[in-house]
Formats: sequence, structure tokens, C-alpha cells
Amino acid sequence: MAAYIERTVSMIGGDGQFRTSDARIENSPLQIFVKAKKKINDIFLEIEDYVQDVVGFMETLRGDRDVVNEEEATKIKAYVGKVHGIRDVLKRDHMKVAFFGRTSNGKSTVINAMLREKILPSGIGHTTNCFLQVEGSDNDESYLVTEGSSAKQPVESVAQLGHALCKEKLCESHLVRVFWPKEKCVLLRDDVVFVDSPGVDVTPNLDEWIDKHCLDADVFVLVANAESTLMVTEKNFFHKVSTKLSKPNIFILNNRWDASASEPEFLDQVRAQHQERAVDFLSRELKVYSPKDAEERVFFVSAKETLQARIEEHRGQPAHNGALADGFQNRYFEFQDFERKFEECISKSAVKTKFEQHSQRGKHIATEIRQALDEILDRTQKMRCERLNVKKEVHDRLNFTEQQLILLTQEMKDKIHRMVEDVEQRVSKALSEEIRRLAVHVDEFNVPFHPEPLVLNVYKRELHSHVENGLGSNLRARLSTALALNIENSQREMTERMATLLPENKRQLSLNILPRREPFEILYRLNCDNLCADFHEDLEFRFSWGITALISRFAGQQGQRVAIANYHEIPSALTSPTDSVDSMRAVTKVVGFPSRSDDWSLASKIAVVSITSQGTMGGLLLAGFMLKTVGWRLIAVTGAVYGALYLYERLTWTSKAKEREFKRQYVAHATKKLRLIVDLTSANCSHQVQQELSSTYARLCHLVDETVTDMDAELKGIAGTLRTLEEAATSAKVLRNKANYLANELDLFDAAYLKSLH
Repeated sequence: MAAYIERTVSMIGGDGQFRTSDARIENSPLQIFVKAKKKINDIFLEIEDYVQDVVGFMETLRGDRDVVNEEEATKIKAYVGKVHGIRDVLKRDHMKVAFFGRTSNGKSTVINAMLREKILPSGIGHTTNCFLQVEGSDNDESYLVTEGSSAKQPVESVAQLGHALCKEKLCESHLVRVFWPKEKCVLLRDDVVFVDSPGVDVTPNLDEWIDKHCLDADVFVLVANAESTLMVTEKNFFHKVSTKLSKPNIFILNNRWDASASEPEFLDQVRAQHQERAVDFLSRELKVYSPKDAEERVFFVSAKETLQARIEEHRGQPAHNGALADGFQNRYFEFQDFERKFEECISKSAVKTKFEQHSQRGKHIATEIRQALDEILDRTQKMRCERLNVKKEVHDRLNFTEQQLILLTQEMKDKIHRMVEDVEQRVSKALSEEIRRLAVHVDEFNVPFHPEPLVLNVYKRELHSHVENGLGSNLRARLSTALALNIENSQREMTERMATLLPENKRQLSLNILPRREPFEILYRLNCDNLCADFHEDLEFRFSWGITALISRFAGQQGQRVAIANYHEIPSALTSPTDSVDSMRAVTKVVGFPSRSDDWSLASKIAVVSITSQGTMGGLLLAGFMLKTVGWRLIAVTGAVYGALYLYERLTWTSKAKEREFKRQYVAHATKKLRLIVDLTSANCSHQVQQELSSTYARLCHLVDETVTDMDAELKGIAGTLRTLEEAATSAKVLRNKANYLANELDLFDAAYLKSLH
């Protein structure tokens, strides 16, 4: 304290008035607020960017409501506006000191003295008729702005300012903001705002004043008149302030203390009286300080002297040139002591009142966002586990389906192959049996017969149709029911086996594959029209006991062909009845008959030779030989019987007989032709069965393929979801760590600027 007094006295002497100016700026308690304001603004700038990042992160996940719901996204998005609002408030935050007192107690003069320049109107009488707020302007411009207007009005001098206010006749609760260059005043540079008020005895609207201008004040300065004592109006005002604010910071300045110099004998008693009443008001009535602390908040000054002294200092003159009475040095020192304590108080108070709440709100925002991110992280991790389980299930089901499909396909191929072979064998057997019964089918054809060629052609076409329909009908009767049942059972087995590989929603589709409007039926395509198109009937009359017929009966068809073919090659020596036995043997060799002589009688041999010889001589020889051997009577009887048989057969060769012969020839020809297509027809029927079963299995396989495709698509979707969840989890972890970092930054801010105040 002694060093401080010596330094102050030396400054008053005028030689070092500016010597410690730079040091004062650097060591000023007000710099705590400036640094704290810059720090918390930087932190909230990071918080604003962080909230924007979180909002952007949630916007990317809003498509998946399972990860981020609408309520969470809306809640986090609301923090953007809140943080932006806090930043705006922080930019405007400043240390605010409000001066109150009765009219003409020197409130404006105290402010001018602290600002070291006569800015506000002051003088005798009621000079301030509204609230005046003095704050720094960032440029070198000085101007004022009235309430409700953004127009800048120039401030050229204090007198002009006073006149302007009086001319406008503003209401006492209106606020006029006076902007003064920060470079001209250290306090304004340190973000201090001064509020001058009309006298508390001017109007009873104290509540309106407090609500409008005082709730955000960090320090209240009660300027009292040292020539009197604290008045009830002054006390009432601060009583009202204390009800609205918790323990407001109050300084009491007993201004005009230079008047005490006229009565030095009562100086100490008057000071003690004022001191006691002020301490009693602060400690007992308002209960904002203890008596000891209250003593540190009461000062006896002369603002007018201080203002004049600082104006002299600014001009380069000694400060004591502004002295009005004895004891100036002590009063000047006490004003500086007030300023020092005021700066300490307002800096601590402003940091606490302005930034503590913002710091808590910043922590709350960081905590809320971190909790939301923790929930999102937990949710994404749970969803990731669920998706991994689902992926494993789908992958296992896909592998199982593909493996079972391979096994089932091979099994069904074998089954279809066995069924095809079985059908082929059945059709072949049944068709062969029906071919053997072809004569019965042909006999059942009762269309009238006529050998006329045109009618016969129609008859043949209808017979073709009858045979084809009859064979087809018999084959269907014998095979269709059993084959259709086997096919249906096979299809049902396929469907049931394949349905186990399908999901529930597609099993019904597999069941819809089986039902048909009509049961499956094999088509037996014999095509008799084309098959028997080369059939040519032979309806010429032929005697059944004719020479050719007899030869055919005894020698067979091959022998007949040989005999007829060699009929003209019998040697002429055989025409003689004196032919030797060797010659007869030669004949038998030629005609293909047995060579043993005991197998043929002599007459037979001669007859054969006769019928195979050339010319009349052979016939005569044979006739003479027969006549001598058996007699003419036997020959006549034999000829008569032979002729009767011929006549009988010739007379019975009617249309009916021709029809029977036609059917016999047709049966023989059709049988031969049908046997050629047995394998083809059975293969065709088996191919129909194969196509039916293969198409059914192909449709079922298509459903399984669709299921496999769906599972592949599901796996791809799950993989994409997992990537999204992993990215979301990674981003959530990073953002959560950023929230912890910001909360830690605010904790460090509290430790550096708030906890150190206690």
C-alpha cells in the first residue's frame, strides 16, 4: 500500500503520469475478462462447428430411422440455433457498470472522471434526463444512437450532446447509446460499458428501470452526496435491486468530499458517520457483504477534482493543478483506489455472471450430444451384431439351398430318367401287344366294303383312322391312368422337396405350379395315314388248290420262288419217259426238292417233271403215264372234284370274301409297319413325360433361383447396411470424443477463469 501511495503521489506530481500507462493496461484486472471472453468465444466457435458436424452426421443417417429417429435429429438440430444465439450473446457481452443516485450527486462527473474525458453532460441541476450508455466503438468514430432508431447522430461536444437530449425530450427510461473510440479510453478498450441514469428521485418507476437496464449489470455504483447522507429513495432503489438480483456488487461513492476541507475539525467525525451508515446499509439492510467487506466498498472522493486533474494530465500539466481544496492528494488517491477495486470486482463479477452460465450451457450441450451419440453408437453396435447374425443365417441358408439344389437336381434327374425308361418300356410293351391284336381291331371295322377303287380309297382312309383311334384308345386305357398317377406323384414329390428350400412367402407359389385344369395325358402319335400310305391291296381271284398254291404249301415261299424262277431251265432230256433216276435227281436239285428217292413216289416225280417241262410232249407223257398207272375213272373223279372245288371257290369270291382278304392283307401290312415304329412311339411318349416332369422341375428351380437371387440381394443389402453402420459407429466415436474434448476445454476454462475467482 505504501508503494502504491508513493507511485500515486509521483504521478500526481506530473512527471510520471503516463509512465505506467502501458504496464497498467497489461496488468489490469479487466484483461482477465477480455482474455476469458476471447477464450470462451473460441470454444463456442468450435462448439458451433461441432454441432454442425453432428447435424450433418445425423442427416446422413436420417434415411435409416432405426439408427437415428426423427426426435433425436430434431433435438440435435435445435442446438444449432442455441449455440448460434450464445455466440451472438458472447460477442455482445461486456462488463457493465450502472451508476445510480439522486439528481446532481455527480454520477455523470464520476463517469467522465473514470473515462478521463468529459463525455457526458454534467453541471448544476438536472442534466441527465434519460439513461446514457457509454461503450467503445471499434473504429475511430464517435456517435450516438437513440432507442428505437439505428440512425447515427454525431457527438461533437458534451454541450451539444446535452442540448440534443433536451431538445428531443426523451422519456427518462429511454436509453441513448454513446459510442466513443476505444483508443481514447483504456476502460472502453477493455470492454467496460458505463450506464448513467437519471436521478432515482426523478420518477417512481424504479421497477421498470431495474428490469430494463439493471438486470445484466455486473457492478452498481451508488453516487451519494457527501454533504448530506444516504436518502430513503437511494436505499429503496437498491432494496428493489437486491430482490431481483442475488447479492449485487455495490460500491458507494461519497462524492464532493472536497467540501469537507472547509471544516477540517469535523472531517473525521463526518467521514466516520457516513462510513457507519453506508456499512450498515450494505451489511445489515441489504445483507450483501459482511461489515468488514462492506468497509472496502465505501469511498470518499471528489469526481470533479479527479476529472480536472486528469484533463490537466492529458494536457501535460501536473495533476494537482485541478485541486479545488486541501487534501486533494488523498481524495485523488482514494478515487484511484476505488478504480482499482472496481476493476477487480467488475472483472470477477462479469466473468462469473457472463461466462459461467454460458460455460454450463456449453457443457450441457456437449453432454446432451455425447449422450445422444452414445445411444446412437450403442444402437449401431447392436444393429451391427443383429445384422451380422442375419448375414450368417442368410449365408448359411444360401449355402444350404445351393447344396440341396445340386443334390436334389441330380436326384430328380435320376428319377426322371428312370421314369422315362419305365414309360418307354411300358409303351413299347403295350403297343406290341396291341399290334398283335391288330386283327381284332380291323375286324371291328364295319364300314360297307366295295372293291371299286374310289370307294376303296375312302374305305382305307376310314380304316386308317379307325386303327389309329382304336390303338390310341387302348393304349390310353392301359397306360394313361397309371402314368398320370406316377407323374402326379413325382410332381408332388418334387414340389414338396423343393418347397423346403423356399421361404414361407413363396411356398404357396410352388403349390400353384402343380394344379392343372386337366390331368396330364400322353399323346400316342401313330399316324397310320402316312405309315400305311404304301399299302396296295391284291383282290384278284386265286384258286387255293392251284399248282402255285400247292407248291407254296409244300415247298414254302422260297421254294416257290426258286421253282418259278427256274421253270424254263429244266433239261430237255427230262421230257422222255425213259429218263434215268439220276436225271430225276438232277431235276429235284434244280427245283430245290429233296434228293432222296424214297421220299418221292415215281408218279410224283413224273408229275413234277411234267409240270415243269416245256411243250405239249411233257403234258402228254404225264397224262399217258397217269392214265396207265391209276386208270381213267380215278382221273375223271379227281378232275371232277378238282373242278367242283374251283367252281365253289370261284362262286364264293364275293365282296365279303374280298373284304376279308383286304383286311387280312391290311393287317399283315400294318403289323409290319407298326412294328417299325414301336421304338419311335415309345421314345416319343417317354419324351413327353420327360418334358412334363422337366418343365415342372424347371419352374420349381426358377422359384429356388429367385430365392437364391433374393438372398444374394439381401446379403448385398446387409453388407451395405454393415458398412453404413460401421461408418456411423466410427463417426459417432470421433464426434463423441470431440464432445469430451469440448467439455474438457470448458472445464479448463472454468478452472482458469471461474474457480480462480473464489
